[in-house]
Amino acid sequence: GLVWIDLDKPTYGLHGTPYPAGLFKNQSHGCVRLTNWDAQELADLVSAGLDAGGVMVEFAE
Repeated sequence: GLVWIDLDKPTYGLHGTPYPAGLFKNQSHGCVRLTNWDAQELADLVSAGLDAGGVMVEFAE
């Protein structure tokens, strides 16, 4: 993918993929895959760290 948005848990992050047809089909151990264009749009909206205007990411079951 073109973008990696690092989360505070090691190896966890959000990233783009050049293969959007594989979304929701491939398994991962901590990655959240988005289309490259969605990952880029999200990266443009957030900053690193909560004090810098970053956002909290919460995984829910």
